[in-house]
Amino acid sequence: MKIRCPLCKKMTTWEENPNRPFCSEICRRLDLGAWASGDYRIEGPEEEQTDVEDEQEST
Repeated sequence: MKIRCPLCKKMTTWEENPNRPFCSEICRRLDLGAWASGDYRIEGPEEEQTDVEDEQEST
């Protein structure tokens, strides 16, 4: 089965591809890096940011 890499859009095979759904380890790592840096986000209500010091003072 052939699929399109979600990152670079290159066609790749599904079977025996250790990096699926990506075409390569490079695309897989680039996608992981984008999640880690906050480039991708899951929509939801905004949460208030609190400082660690504020939390410690209230306990």
